[in-house]
Formats: sequence, C-alpha cells, structure tokens
Amino acid sequence: MQPNLTLEEALRISDAAEEKARVENWNVVIAILDGGGHLIALRRMDGVQIGSVEVAQAKAKSAVFFKRSSKVFEDMVKSGGVHILTLPNAVAVEGGLPIFKDGVCVGAIGVSGVTSAQDGIIAEAGIKSL
Repeated sequence: MQPNLTLEEALRISDAAEEKARVENWNVVIAILDGGGHLIALRRMDGVQIGSVEVAQAKAKSAVFFKRSSKVFEDMVKSGGVHILTLPNAVAVEGGLPIFKDGVCVGAIGVSGVTSAQDGIIAEAGIKSL
C-alpha cells in the first residue's frame, strides 16, 4: 500500500509552519496539498494579502507535481533558464516543498506572504515537524 498524507500530519505540518511564522512575526498563508495536488489544509494569518492564498497553493502544487522545491525553479530562472517559465504548474518562487514518506511524494507545503526566502524558512519548519 502506498503511503499518503493524513489530515493529522497535514495539521501538524501547518501548526509548525504557523508557529515559525508567529515567532518571526511574519504573516503568511500556509497551504498543504495531498499527493494529487488537492488542498488538505489552508491557513491565512491575519493581515496577509489575499493574493497569497493562491500563490501558496501554486507553490505547493509545483512542489508536489515536480517532486522538488519551487526554489529549484527559481534558481534555474535566475541562472538564465527562462524556459522553465513555460512548464505548466512550475512556480519559480521559493516557498514550496514536497512532503515525502518512505521515499514517496505524498504532498507538499506552500507558503506565501513575506519574501520568498522567508516563505522557504517557514515551509522548512513545517516539513521538519514530520
């Protein structure tokens, strides 16, 4: 049987990410998707811009569809690989990380609301909770 991401795990990841954001005083949106790219949990902290709701989900979708950090695409574009921008669902902005269990990509976290590097720090804090 293939592993999956449970609601309990998704909430634990989003709890840890939100805690990191609060400690740093960063207001963000945190999206957790399952292995098919479907939303399991979404948190929008007070005061964060509405646009970050869709951006957080897009970063997570990129991470789950390509099984890699959205920062990989950001780095490729920065080094001249602008062709990456033509790939469907590839978001070239840090803040999306895949979630692996037993070597299988079971979902992703996407964070948006502060700088892309700060979004990445928050996403990493969420992943570390597993």
